[in-house]
Amino acid sequence: MASLLGEKLFEISGQGPAPSKDFYHFVIARNEVMLNMWTISLRRENKYRPPKQLKSTFSDFLLDKQLQYDISNIFGEKILDYSLSLCQGKYDYLDRIPDEILLRIISFLQLKERFVLAQVSKRFRMLCNSEKFWELLVKNDCPDYHSDMEDLGKAMGWKMTYFTFFHNKLNAESQTEKNPQKFKNKRLII
Repeated sequence: MASLLGEKLFEISGQGPAPSKDFYHFVIARNEVMLNMWTISLRRENKYRPPKQLKSTFSDFLLDKQLQYDISNIFGEKILDYSLSLCQGKYDYLDRIPDEILLRIISFLQLKERFVLAQVSKRFRMLCNSEKFWELLVKNDCPDYHSDMEDLGKAMGWKMTYFTFFHNKLNAESQTEKNPQKFKNKRLII
């Protein structure tokens, strides 16, 4: 699992709280915390002010209440809590799994489960709405898919291809499997 940890564990940047226009960049690397600060001001005395950089080890950051206060004030309490967790060695490995591996894992779920998963987080919503996701869905889950449809999927988009050609048919087949008596005497038109 250590291979999932990159050189940068976390990185965020943004403008300081109003009325300040100062810009901040916060990085948590494998063994240190860095806060870079640029003073943005129209005043002449600040024109040539160089950026500041605060570096701290994880153990020092956990004890430095002033730096923690600054991070909380600039980026918010949630970012501070997450930063403290990282410095304590509590890593979110699910967040670090590459998209290709997550898409492969998601491919084992049923369609309804995939739509529920899309509601879990922004990342899963982005993955479940991506063209790669819909391409895998069509290629792996649709029994009537054949390689001649490749150009159609690329032209129309894989999501549109799925809902145009496969969704109604797969939905009808699943309904037939659930209630075979209901559809026994009815002819399915697909």
